[in-house]
Amino acid sequence: MTFPSVADGPDVRLVPGALTSWAVTAAGIVWGTTAGVVAVVAAVLVAAATRWRWRMPWPTVVAVAAVGVAFAVAVGLRVQDADEHPIVSEYGTTVAVVLTPTESPRMLRGARIMFRAKLISLDGRQIGGRVVVFASGADYREVSAGRPAAFRAHVSRPMRRDLSVAVLTATGSPRWGTASLVQRSAAEVRARFADAARSVLPGDQAAMLPALVLGDTSAVDEDVEDDFRAAGLTHLTAVSGANVTIVCGAVLLSAVVVGPRIAVGLAAVALIAFVVVVQPSASVLRASVMGSIALFAVLSRRRRRAIPSLSACVLVLLVVSPELAVDLGFALSVSATAALVVVAPVWTRRLVDRGWPTPVAAAVSVAVAAQLVTTPLVAGMSGTVSMVSVLANLVVAPVIAPITVIGTAAAVLTVPWPAAAELMIRFTGPELWWLTHVGTWAAAVPGAVMTTPSGWPGVLITATASVAAVVLWRWRRGRVAVVAAAVCLVAWSVGAA
Repeated sequence: MTFPSVADGPDVRLVPGALTSWAVTAAGIVWGTTAGVVAVVAAVLVAAATRWRWRMPWPTVVAVAAVGVAFAVAVGLRVQDADEHPIVSEYGTTVAVVLTPTESPRMLRGARIMFRAKLISLDGRQIGGRVVVFASGADYREVSAGRPAAFRAHVSRPMRRDLSVAVLTATGSPRWGTASLVQRSAAEVRARFADAARSVLPGDQAAMLPALVLGDTSAVDEDVEDDFRAAGLTHLTAVSGANVTIVCGAVLLSAVVVGPRIAVGLAAVALIAFVVVVQPSASVLRASVMGSIALFAVLSRRRRRAIPSLSACVLVLLVVSPELAVDLGFALSVSATAALVVVAPVWTRRLVDRGWPTPVAAAVSVAVAAQLVTTPLVAGMSGTVSMVSVLANLVVAPVIAPITVIGTAAAVLTVPWPAAAELMIRFTGPELWWLTHVGTWAAAVPGAVMTTPSGWPGVLITATASVAAVVLWRWRRGRVAVVAAAVCLVAWSVGAA
């Protein structure tokens, strides 16, 4: 058996480098420089061992070593900068800070908010660094990405190793600066869109529309969030690659009228505008990149090209933002995109060959593949697995694209033509009703959520179970075993509920 090449199938030559950069960066951030070096050695040994199995060319092994060393040095310097940051000496004290939020605030229980930001100054000294801020939702309701804020805050050690230099707990009232014209315009679009939704839709639907279209979950009720989490639908309320794919895909339909080249240009403009309005935080940029890859794969129908594109994007994103290596959202995006461009097309073809309608085969393949690759990560983070996620996502799939396309178009019209925007928003009402009710019904199913170990044990257990299910499904007796095991898990989950 030879190592896969461009001619033999999917082009995976960049995959070892991407995985090495990710492993080395994550190890260096979490466990320090020594762990990063150990990860480099392990990656080279794995590449060398793989060479004998698949006849991998020596240049690939050398490339893995070079990438590993480069990323180990880079992450070592970044970790050293974070560990020696001037704010470290201020842990346990209260200081005056000026910072710029890099994302919209997240609502927490107890009427509090949390957001990430970049430091501008500390007690009057110019300084940089990434921080996490906790504050009162009432006093800091005007927080928005790009708008500087000055206040006093208690400084404490970061809760997790992700290259953040401190956690700030705001203790005083803020003084607000002025964001850039682009950011102010984007904030106005978001505010007017939320107001338009509230003016024409019932409460839960009005709160859900900005969450689905722009990732603004500030108005979503906690009970609704709990229902969506139990139903495995939480990913819909975060800006993901799916949003980008749907929006750009809708724009590309204009190729019938204006031609493919102009349509691609319009899609690029739509992508840039979407990123600006939603806010160009790390998660949004990540989603834009992953969504662009998925869209490229769908349009070109060249799975072989999508894999090196995904690998290259992982490398570039880790160079620009190494903290993504320990970000769960990044791992979920990469794994879900890989499932979409690698696994789902194969399963779709097999189902179509067995007589399934193509749309149904594609929907089932995408939902199951995404569930299999993301479940271990979700289990490791939350210690739970949704038993109804696949079914719930299949049931709501037909309404997601209309909500996204109509909602995005309405957001564009909120400033120049508010009446037209409100009219368009009304057409999302039935779809939003269906989505919110599916979330409630799915969460109410007995045993909808199964408890698993959290952390690495949960990741390993669920990953092993997922791989075993895929392997066993290839044989009739294996399918019987998988179905039997699934029935037993559901019964056990129901009994424990």
